[in-house]
Amino acid sequence: MKVREELLQESYAQLYALVGEELMLKIFDLYRGQQVSFPMRLYNRDKVAQQIVAEYDGHNMAQLTRKYDYSQRWVRQMIQQSREYHSS
Repeated sequence: MKVREELLQESYAQLYALVGEELMLKIFDLYRGQQVSFPMRLYNRDKVAQQIVAEYDGHNMAQLTRKYDYSQRWVRQMIQQSREYHSS
């Protein structure tokens, strides 16, 4: 099926321009009729917390905040919660 770009709904026209016809049609087939909302953050919060704890070496908190785009306060809280959990 050849897509007529000039006839597309605006959201599909944007996808067409972004990813091309083939991927736009795959997205259409998968999600058509559904309301789709994308989270503000790319990564899952709980999984990021586990990864931060695994990567934390006692001196790289600032690096982890930049890497995963979370606040230093939140990163510190995740590390502290992990310590409390493992010490009990």
